[in-house]
Amino acid sequence: MRRHVLACLALLAGLLAAGTAQAQNRFWLINDTGRTIERAFVSASRISDWGPDILGASVLPAGERVWVTPSFGDCILDVRVTFQGGGESTRMQVNACNISQIVFGGGGRGGAGAGAQISPARPASMNPSFNFVNGTGITIRELYVSLSTDGGWGPDRLGTQVMAPGQRVAISLPAGVTCAVDMRVVYADGRAFERRRQETCSLNSYVWR
Repeated sequence: MRRHVLACLALLAGLLAAGTAQAQNRFWLINDTGRTIERAFVSASRISDWGPDILGASVLPAGERVWVTPSFGDCILDVRVTFQGGGESTRMQVNACNISQIVFGGGGRGGAGAGAQISPARPASMNPSFNFVNGTGITIRELYVSLSTDGGWGPDRLGTQVMAPGQRVAISLPAGVTCAVDMRVVYADGRAFERRRQETCSLNSYVWR
């Protein structure tokens, strides 16, 4: 009988711990960018799939916020938003259990206390340089990045190298011209994909997924 009671107590403790972890990773997603956020995605950092748009049929106007309650219990999260008119921004490996809010824009403010692990966005400027991150599970063979105002793609940024999943490369672009950037990726299997007019002046990193 005593053994049965102890087993029940252990099971209850485990359920309570899981529930507590899930409750602690909730946060306010705050739009301080001056632009309307059209879509927002939150996923556990341990997986590569962003999952569904948490805004659904709604948008998040500038100056507004939304309460985010992830359906999973992980503390370490990745957050991605896309803007009306183009462009996106990300916060990678945020410890949501140590903060109460994640802010996009405004210099990346956010997080309650010293435990906040937010990679802040740069203040809006005319510097489009950024870190390109391979967020897919596929090796990238060629990478082309150019300003949208340029007439061509320019050289392969990888040269003789390749980008394995999870790797990053620093992309240097001329400042003071535009924040709109075009990207072209060629995977190891020969498939090629392009994205046009991505806004990168407010980003530290662009995660290609």
